[in-house]
Amino acid sequence: MVAAPEDLLWARGLHYEHEGSPALRDVSVGVREGEILAVVGPRGCGKSTLLSCLSGRLVPGRGEVWFNSVPLHTLPEPARERLRRDRFGWVGSEPHLLPELTAWENAALPLLLAGSGHRAARRAACEWLERLDVGDCARLRPGALLQAQRQRVAIARALAHSPTVVFADEPTAPLHQADRAQVLRTLTTAARSHRITVVLACPEDRVAGVADRTVTLVDGRRVGADVPTGSTDPEGRATCSFSA
Repeated sequence: MVAAPEDLLWARGLHYEHEGSPALRDVSVGVREGEILAVVGPRGCGKSTLLSCLSGRLVPGRGEVWFNSVPLHTLPEPARERLRRDRFGWVGSEPHLLPELTAWENAALPLLLAGSGHRAARRAACEWLERLDVGDCARLRPGALLQAQRQRVAIARALAHSPTVVFADEPTAPLHQADRAQVLRTLTTAARSHRITVVLACPEDRVAGVADRTVTLVDGRRVGADVPTGSTDPEGRATCSFSA
């Protein structure tokens, strides 16, 4: 696979093993700037491993990962950490908040680590908490929040520093059905309005309806052709087709 000119993030020939068991087998994929790409497939098919390799959290055993002409697969760990902090956002299926920090401090953490001023970081974090309907939790610590509230704080943390790419690994897994629809709409609307690229891993095709394009993994391999998943408005922009 050769990267297309418009690809912001791309991988070629990825192989990865977990304790000797193949997780990715010769996987290649490209993601365009501003695109929302869904990676779907059954549990254990390699979705989380693929997102971890694309984001620099894991180094593939073989293959290449490039972000904006930077080879993630050869970067030393300190450089990958800086890239993840400054340019990427991550949302997993569990929030992993710091228990000693308040909700707004958790959401503002990437900004504070990057050297943003305290006031500006708090303002940005609180704006995202409000968008995700947990603004009234800003002063509370994670122990005082419900699981769904903690997950919304984690999503705010992934968006507050205006990353180039957000990796969302089953981000709505802890949420009820109605909450999933609202949170996915917020995430995808924010991505489109801020030109944030999103790589979304999800087990269900209907959840992938928020995306512009879908790729499928089975047993660590890509199968089938890319599938456009969103409808388009009169100007040709993809729109969310997810419904609660």
